[in-house]
Amino acid sequence: MDEKKILAACDHTLLLQGATPDEIRGICDDAIKYGTASVCIPPCYVKEAKEYVGDRMRICTVIGFPNGNTTTAVKVYETEDAINNGADEIDMVINIGMLKAGDYDYVLGEIKKIKKACKDRILKVIIETCLLNEDEKIKMCELVTEAGADYIKTSTGFSTSGATFEDVRLFKKLVGKGVKIKAAGGISSLEDAEKFMELGADRLGTSRVVKIIKKKQ
Repeated sequence: MDEKKILAACDHTLLLQGATPDEIRGICDDAIKYGTASVCIPPCYVKEAKEYVGDRMRICTVIGFPNGNTTTAVKVYETEDAINNGADEIDMVINIGMLKAGDYDYVLGEIKKIKKACKDRILKVIIETCLLNEDEKIKMCELVTEAGADYIKTSTGFSTSGATFEDVRLFKKLVGKGVKIKAAGGISSLEDAEKFMELGADRLGTSRVVKIIKKKQ
């Protein structure tokens, strides 16, 4: 697969707790240079990053990250604040505890409220597959579809493991029409990136693909 095609699917990501403004500007520069889909950055840097990149790059940020167990009201406020600051895309974490308790109405309602707050922006729903059993993953494919979200996303990259080929295969079989797939967490090679895309991932959440291609040049 052409490297440009892989790069164009990447949300070039920096979400580490110690990320500095200079580092955020650096990944914005790299994202523009290498033609990634977006930069995925902490909410506190969205306004500055949007002012820095203008229309040259899409800004993605995270909501309820990484644990997902803030209240729905807080997540909605975070979303509205991020959009007011210039975010083009929102990656939210579901309330995993509510899913495991079988409170599907809560999980569905929360996604719907955040989707509404997104207005016309893209919403990706992080379900943290490493913490879910097979039935819970299947249920989340259903709920993400019903809620009208744009993407189902595997992982935060901050839990016990990240994306797997098996989970992307499962998503591809079960998500409804119009729902895309984002694989994130632990994508450490171009070969893995290509494989995820071949299996059906439309986006890749990674900090490594750009670094790998930079080293090759």
